[in-house]
Amino acid sequence: MTIGRLQNESEAYAAIRDELQKAEIELRDQRERVAQLRRALPRDTVVVDHTFEELRDGQRAPVRLSELFVDPRQPLILMHFMFGKKQEQFCPMCTAWADGYDGVVHHLAQHVNFAVLAAGDVETFERHGKSRGWRQLRLLSAADSTLKKDLGFEEEDGAQHPGVSVFELSANDEIVHFYSQSAWLGGGEFRGMDLLSPIWNYLDLTPAGRGDWYPRLSY
Repeated sequence: MTIGRLQNESEAYAAIRDELQKAEIELRDQRERVAQLRRALPRDTVVVDHTFEELRDGQRAPVRLSELFVDPRQPLILMHFMFGKKQEQFCPMCTAWADGYDGVVHHLAQHVNFAVLAAGDVETFERHGKSRGWRQLRLLSAADSTLKKDLGFEEEDGAQHPGVSVFELSANDEIVHFYSQSAWLGGGEFRGMDLLSPIWNYLDLTPAGRGDWYPRLSY
């Protein structure tokens, strides 16, 4: 059985669909190669145990990077959210991405530790999360930390960049930076996050494609 192919499809459709199928398989194989290269990265870059801020029972509390390893056997994924310092408003794109994280983080928790890191006030960040209906995300403020700047997600003037960072704990409990990638992959706006959000991938399935669509905080 051939999925999605109709007996009355035109020869032109069949030819281009066959070419597309081949390209899709090649893309899958390339993604596997990229993932394999990523897994081969050396675990030899130790980072400082930075201090962030979060809300606990409505009270501001410090939390160290090492404390985010709720399960020390699992890696830590930090999502860099554009809010704070020069980014005075909540980024609609980061918000749309985080809407998705909140829906899957309970699945991710079986394999990773996970948190979302902004440079803005943590209480304001929490209120934004509640307004979006986020129930499961751990929201943190790095306003007094240099981690974002160290990794290139914050400019000297306070401008923020979205992206992702992954850390591990070594055998002697040192924090090791494993991988980071910005949404500005190769100069393409937000394209470095395509695989971490289904929104673009759904739009790419349609005849019109993604075009210049951009999310809003409300519709």
